[in-house]
Amino acid sequence: MTQPAIIGGKPLFPDGVPFVRPPAPPLERVMKRLEPSYNRGMLTNGPLVRELEDAATERLGTRHAVAVSSCTAGLMLVLRALEPAGPVLVAGFTFSATAHAVAWCGRRPLFAECDPRSFQLDVADSADRMRRTGDVGAILATHLFGAPCRVEDIEALAAEVGVPAAFDAAHAFGARRGDRPVGAFGVAEVFSMSPTKPVVAGEGGIVATNDDAVAESVRIGRDYGNPGDYDTLFVGLNARMSEMHAAVALESLADLAETAAARSAIAQRYTERLAGVPGIAVQHIDPGDVSSWKDFTIQVDEEALGVGRDALAAALRAEGVDTRCYFDPPVHLQQSHATGERLPVTEAVAARVVSLPIYPALPLRTVDLIAEAVARVHEHAEAVGATQAARP
Repeated sequence: MTQPAIIGGKPLFPDGVPFVRPPAPPLERVMKRLEPSYNRGMLTNGPLVRELEDAATERLGTRHAVAVSSCTAGLMLVLRALEPAGPVLVAGFTFSATAHAVAWCGRRPLFAECDPRSFQLDVADSADRMRRTGDVGAILATHLFGAPCRVEDIEALAAEVGVPAAFDAAHAFGARRGDRPVGAFGVAEVFSMSPTKPVVAGEGGIVATNDDAVAESVRIGRDYGNPGDYDTLFVGLNARMSEMHAAVALESLADLAETAAARSAIAQRYTERLAGVPGIAVQHIDPGDVSSWKDFTIQVDEEALGVGRDALAAALRAEGVDTRCYFDPPVHLQQSHATGERLPVTEAVAARVVSLPIYPALPLRTVDLIAEAVARVHEHAEAVGATQAARP
């Protein structure tokens, strides 16, 4: 096996492999769909938004799908509708926006541990923290990297303590928990349609819910809290989706079966090629579940691989491969939310995981070579580790 580029070998990808290439639908299709609204001067909150909401409702199997300007705005509006009486339980291992939405609604995030294999919210630890805190007002769990969390356990815990459960489904459009699509769990689930997601709008989100009151509150809330007569019912947001973003989203949704199949094939190929590399573990997904594969995330066992996560990421970077180390630091240690509380399992996971490139246009041959690059690092671990140790 040839030497890794980080210790003098020839880079596998001199032109580079980007971490993501948004699966944007063809521009001519988007423009054709947008043109009627544009010509009529309807640039926001128009018929294409309604069409997208209808399509999402059908796809997700929910009574309502409300289009908003972003997933974060959707989370804020859902929490505003729920009006939790106390802190909101969230995972420490999640994107900062989950906790930001809680704080923006005037509630304190109560951080809980993640499972060390699936990276999802640890329900047993959550239950213990909720019992000790005593006044938790809601649970906001995340479907990590596109894989469903254990929704039935979270719903059961919420029912046991008498609080609503909602889900940050930013990564998970197209995912399934068993035979049920993500979207209809809890009081509401909120999806993102930003450029890295399975369905893209440029920017945008969808609030999916079977609760009529929550849906109505989100619809009013996205338009400043204005029910239509300018006598605002509550302090809302400007969180409307534009017709341009809805046009992109509708065309992206039309391609979802194809792009999802491509992501799944890439994830399967990575899994197969990395299976024999010591110290590399793929995110655990429960049997029967379907991930959207928004990200393909591996966990590094430094002792078995021979180097740690940071050294592996540096070695891949030298080969021309872009990666991401989500979510490090975990949100409970970030300056915006730091309380001094420690979550040892979450912190260990955050220090060991790295996400590899995955997007529909990524060739399987490139996947093979990225896996080969990981294997190279193990074969030359001592030299790679020494190179990293010598860096300032």
